[in-house]
Amino acid sequence: MVLGCALLVRHVAHAKSRPSVPAARPVAQTSTSPQKSNPDPSAKLASLYFAEDPEVVPPFEARDLSGGAVSTSALKGKAVIINFWATWCGPCREEIPELIKLQSQFKDTLQIIGVSEDEAPPDQVAKFVQKVGINYPVIMANDGIDKEYGGIPALPTSFLVNKEGRVVQKDVGVYPFDYYSLQVRAMLGLPVNAHIETFKDTGQIFLKNVDRASELPGVSFAGLTPEQKKMALHRLNAQMCTCGCQMTLAQCRVNDPSCPTSGSMATKIVHSVAHSNTAPAAPSPKPGATP
Repeated sequence: MVLGCALLVRHVAHAKSRPSVPAARPVAQTSTSPQKSNPDPSAKLASLYFAEDPEVVPPFEARDLSGGAVSTSALKGKAVIINFWATWCGPCREEIPELIKLQSQFKDTLQIIGVSEDEAPPDQVAKFVQKVGINYPVIMANDGIDKEYGGIPALPTSFLVNKEGRVVQKDVGVYPFDYYSLQVRAMLGLPVNAHIETFKDTGQIFLKNVDRASELPGVSFAGLTPEQKKMALHRLNAQMCTCGCQMTLAQCRVNDPSCPTSGSMATKIVHSVAHSNTAPAAPSPKPGATP
C-alpha cells in the first residue's frame, strides 16, 4: 500500500471550488523489521514509498510574485517540493509554517516552489506571502501547469522531486514536519532511520499512468478470465466518466474511489464483459479439407 492521504476529491473546473483536504495529519506507516543502522532493534521504523521508475518532472518556466525567474530545469542537484496551495485553503495555511521551516533547515540543498491556485490577483497573494513570511518562491498556477501535473483535485498537493529531477512521490494533505524532513533527507541521499520501499506508479502520482494498473479501487474483476479482465481494463481506460470530472472511468476510480457515477459505470462494464462471448472463433477449415 502506497503511503498517501486517501481523501482525494473530484476534480472541478475552478480553483475556488476545488476542495481542500481536511488536515487530518496522517503519519508514516511503520515496520518492526530492524535495520543495521538502527541502534535499537526493537524500535519501529518509518516507511517511505518512492516510485521505482520515477518520471522526469514536468518542466515549466515562470516568474514568481517578486518577478524572479523560476525554472525546473535549473534545479537539478537539489531536492524539490512543488506545492500546490491557495490562500483560502485552511490545511494549506496550516502547512505553510512547516514548509518555511523545511526550506530554512535544508537551505541550498532543497527548493520549495509554491504554486498558488488562487483566483485573486497576484498582488493580493503577494501580500499574504509577505504577511506569513514565506521564504520560497511562489508562482501563480495556470491551466498549462495544472494539466502538466495531471490536474490538482485537492489542496494541498505536493510533488516530490529528487536530485536527478524525477518525481518520486506525491503527498496530498498535511503531514507531520518530521515526515517531510525524512522524505527530503532520503531524496538527498542522506542517512534516514526508515525503510525505503518502491512502487510502480499506476496513477498514484500521475493519473495518466492509470492504464498500467491491473486493479482499480472499488472495481471487482472476480470471475473474469485474464482475457476478459484485459478487455474490461481497456474499456475502463477508454470510456469517459459522466460525473463531470473530465477523466476516464479508470482515472476517476483512482482519483475519487467514492464517486458513485464511475463506480456504477465500471460495474456495468465488468458485468457486460463477463457475459460477453470472448472465446476465440473456431478456425475455418482449409479448402479441400474434410469437415
